[in-house]
Amino acid sequence: MARRGDSHRVVRWLWTSRRPDARLVRLALLPAAALWRGVMATRESAYRRGWLQVHDLPLPSVAIGNLTVGGSGKTPIAIWTARYYVSRGLVPGILLRGYGNDEVLVHQHAVPDLPDDALVFLLGSRYCETDLLSEAAWKLFGSTPTGWARVQAICDFVHAHVSFGYEHASPTKTAFQVFAERRGVCRDYAHLAIAFCRCMNIPARYCTGYLGDIGVPLPHDTPDFAAWFEAFLGGRWYTFDARNNQPRIGRVLIARGRNASDVAISSTFGPNKLVTFRVWTDEVPPVQLPLQPEHAGCIDSASTR
Repeated sequence: MARRGDSHRVVRWLWTSRRPDARLVRLALLPAAALWRGVMATRESAYRRGWLQVHDLPLPSVAIGNLTVGGSGKTPIAIWTARYYVSRGLVPGILLRGYGNDEVLVHQHAVPDLPDDALVFLLGSRYCETDLLSEAAWKLFGSTPTGWARVQAICDFVHAHVSFGYEHASPTKTAFQVFAERRGVCRDYAHLAIAFCRCMNIPARYCTGYLGDIGVPLPHDTPDFAAWFEAFLGGRWYTFDARNNQPRIGRVLIARGRNASDVAISSTFGPNKLVTFRVWTDEVPPVQLPLQPEHAGCIDSASTR
C-alpha cells in the first residue's frame, strides 16, 4: 500500500513536472477530463431545471468541497472561512461529510498522544471495573481493527449479549455484573461498553439524557431517560449507543461523566420515594429561522453531492 507522502509526490509530479513522461500522462487524461466536465455540467443543469431536488437550509451556508479526490485544499479553506466569520463576531457551525462509510477509518490514539482531559476516561470507576474486565476485553476484541471499528465491535457484542428489561434495573449493578448476568437497562449497556473501551485504551465517557421516538417505527415504548456513551477517536468525541446500536434522531444530552454516579438523573440527600415521572418529546416542524447576529452559516468541508 502506498504511503500518503508517496501519493502526494506522484500528484505533484503529474501536475507540475515538465518531463515528457508527465506531459504524456496529462495528455492521456484530457478525454477523461472532458467527460467529467460534461457530467458536472449536466448535473448543474439538472439542479437549475428542478430535476434534482434542492433543500433549503434555515441558515446561510457555505459549501466547500469537490466530487473527486482528496488533497485539493478543502480543510485549509474551511479553517480560513471559519476564522473569517469568527473575526466578525459570528459563530460558524462546521459540518463534515465524508465519502460513504469512511467513519471506519477514524483512528485510535496511542495513549501518549491523548489530550490530558481524556486520560481520566481511561480509568476504572464506580460502575466500570476495568481491572475485572480487562482480560475478557482483550480476548474478545484484541484481534479487531483499532479505532471506530473496535468501538463498533464492542457495541455489537454488548447489544447482542445483554437482554433489556426494566425488571433488571438495579442502582448498584456494575459493568462486571452486567457481563456476568447478561441483562440490564440502558445504563448497564453503556457501563459495559465504556468499561470494554477503557480496557482497550479508548477513552469513553457516560452520557445521560433524553431519547425520543422520532423516526422510530410504531409502536413506541413509553418514553424514559436514556444513557449512551461517547468514545474519543481521531481527535474528537463520537456518540455510540450499545442499547439501540443504530443512529437515532433527537438525542437531548443532559450531562457527561465517568459513569452514572457522576451524572445521575437525580441525587437525593436523606429518605425519599419516587412517586412518578414522565418524559416526552415533541417533533418541531421545520421553520425558516431568521439569521441572528451571533450565528453564521454552516460549512460542509467535504464532498458535495
